[in-house]
Amino acid sequence: MKDQIKKFLAYQGKIAVTCIQTTELVEEARKTHDLSPVATAAFGRLLTIAAMMANDMKSETDKLTIQIKGTGPLGMMVVTAKARPTLKGYVANPQLDLPLNDMGKLDVGAAVGREGYINVIKDIGLKDPYIGICPIVSGEIAEDFAEYFAKSEQKNTAVALGVLVDAKGVKSAGGYIITPMPDATNDEITQIEQAIFKAGAISKMLDQNLSLLEIAKKVTGDDNLTPLDTNTNLTYQCDCSKEYMAQGLASIGKQELQTIIEEDGEAELTCQFCHKQYHFTKQELSQIGCLNKVDK
Repeated sequence: MKDQIKKFLAYQGKIAVTCIQTTELVEEARKTHDLSPVATAAFGRLLTIAAMMANDMKSETDKLTIQIKGTGPLGMMVVTAKARPTLKGYVANPQLDLPLNDMGKLDVGAAVGREGYINVIKDIGLKDPYIGICPIVSGEIAEDFAEYFAKSEQKNTAVALGVLVDAKGVKSAGGYIITPMPDATNDEITQIEQAIFKAGAISKMLDQNLSLLEIAKKVTGDDNLTPLDTNTNLTYQCDCSKEYMAQGLASIGKQELQTIIEEDGEAELTCQFCHKQYHFTKQELSQIGCLNKVDK
């Protein structure tokens, strides 16, 4: 099944449901950064929640940036996303290897760390970007974002994220967000809680080739869902360029740039999002230095 995002309404419009499959997206990230299994699981979960959040952006110029700064050995993870959504990101320690946890699963919580912060920045065309900060509660990412939605966006949600990894790469990845509307009853919320428990892990449901509609029905306990929209435009893609890298060199200051010219005679920059390398000759560096001097 192709990566996609589907939205539904359950219980006569009183419950909003977003389901997503990100297997191809996470596999592309795994290959781009040569991620270890536990790094793939952690970063894949972050990519999945970022894709669902970016899918709600209205304008092509809107931008979402999420940083997870945990105390675990995985280090900081960053994902940026634009509308469609188009995503990119990086992991500080992509080759991290950890023992499986007590349940025999990849120990994402230990990798991320059970303390630290989630930082969410939404640039949606307002005078100042929205910035939300929330402490990490478990390092498992889904629980952390449920806490983020409750504390920073005042939305009580159920969040599930999952990535299954085997010897060949990403076997399945996806997630869902369930958000009750103000008129949802306690009985309906209880039914959803029971349905979520009975449904099991999202990654296993995807691995069983269940459709997103079937998953939405299982996790809500409602067979009469109202479909809203479907998005199949999920892309893992870096938008770096030599011009952008030149701007980075110009920003370091005239003196530092002159030192590079005198000592090295050239420069090679690597994009942290896609690992593409950009070479600058002495002549190109001098031209950047001249522009820097004019700007100053």
